[in-house]
Amino acid sequence: MKKETFLTQFLFNSTLSLVQQNDAPFTLSKQFTRAAVLIPIVEQNNRLEVVLTLRASHLKHHAGQISFPGGKVEKYDVNEMATALRETHEEIGVSAENITVIGTMPSYQTITGYHITPVLGFIKPQLQYCLDTNEVAEIFHVPLSHFLNTNNHISLSIYRNFSIHPVYFMPYKHYNIWGVTASILKKLAEQLQP
Repeated sequence: MKKETFLTQFLFNSTLSLVQQNDAPFTLSKQFTRAAVLIPIVEQNNRLEVVLTLRASHLKHHAGQISFPGGKVEKYDVNEMATALRETHEEIGVSAENITVIGTMPSYQTITGYHITPVLGFIKPQLQYCLDTNEVAEIFHVPLSHFLNTNNHISLSIYRNFSIHPVYFMPYKHYNIWGVTASILKKLAEQLQP
């Protein structure tokens, strides 16, 4: 998929979903912690690639998992977009001036109590990353086409807190991309369908 096609599909389907949404005010049924992630896309090697991180193994939460740059909304963040941009700079060294924000995707609520807003942005190609080794063990790219291919989507159901929850997996090479990251990528793939 080329960048122009990506933008056309994403923006067109974003507009459609806004038109189709109910006008009822949004309320959370329980207390969630607000968070945001950046889905960084880079155009290089004549294709679009998603930038992902491998979280450091010593972290208290989600150690060794694949994720997007992101984190909890802080009091000084103007909004979720500011959070995603700040966290991206802190975790992988890509500053806001090197990111073209395209928009946001529908928020995602985790069973662990987070309300995550995915922010989609293109980053300049050939940037040198500067990872914060306290949070990030590795940065790697995955071709967007891998996530667009539904043959790479695996779903399992788990029983937790008296209900069934789908858990998604999208393995790539030796990386096990799963959970919230895979769920957000699945939703992006759906949004990019013609």
